[in-house]
Amino acid sequence: MAGTAPRREPSTRAPRYASGRPILFAIAALALAPVVAAYVIYYWFPRQPAANYGTLLTTAPAPQIDGRRADGSLFRLDELHGRWVLLWEGPGDCGVACDKALYATRQARTMQGKDQDRILRAWLVTGATMPAPALLAQHPDLAVIASSGSARDLLPGDPGTVYVIDPLGNLVLRYPTNPDIRGIANDLARLLKASRIG
Repeated sequence: MAGTAPRREPSTRAPRYASGRPILFAIAALALAPVVAAYVIYYWFPRQPAANYGTLLTTAPAPQIDGRRADGSLFRLDELHGRWVLLWEGPGDCGVACDKALYATRQARTMQGKDQDRILRAWLVTGATMPAPALLAQHPDLAVIASSGSARDLLPGDPGTVYVIDPLGNLVLRYPTNPDIRGIANDLARLLKASRIG
C-alpha cells in the first residue's frame, strides 16, 4: 500500500555497550593480578628467615681474660665494654690462617662505613711468641693482648676462632677458621642496625 513505511525487523544485534564487558573484565583482571600473585607467593611460598653466617652462642658473659698489651700495660677484656668487639684468638707466630682471620676482621669492620668506629678489633695472643712488628703495622687499629695459655680454655670455640662480643660484654657469635669476609660484614651490619647501644 502506497505511503506505508516498510516494516522493520527487530535487530538481533546486542546493544553496543555489551561488547565492552570483556575489555572491562580484562582490565580488572590485570589490575588484580599482582595483588593475587603477591598473596599466593607470601602465603604459599614463604621465604626462609635470614640466617646468621656465624654460629649464634647462648647469651653469656665473655670470660674474664687478663693479659698485657703489646706496650706492656695491663689489660682486662672488660675494658672493651661499651663497643662491639671482634676478638680473634691465636698464637703470635702468625701463619696463613692468622693472616686470613686478621684480614677478614679488618675488611668486615671497614665495610661498615661510618659505623666502623662502633667496632673494636682485638687479638688474644696465646703462647709465648708475640706478633712481628711488620704484621702489626698492617693492623694499626688492632688491640694485641698477650695472655696466658689458660685463656684459651675459657673460650668455647676451637683455636683460631673469631668471636663477636656485644657492648654489654656477652659472647654473641663465633666464626670458623678462615672466615668469609662478606658473612662477617653482613652479621655486623644487622647487629649494628638492631642495636641501640655500642
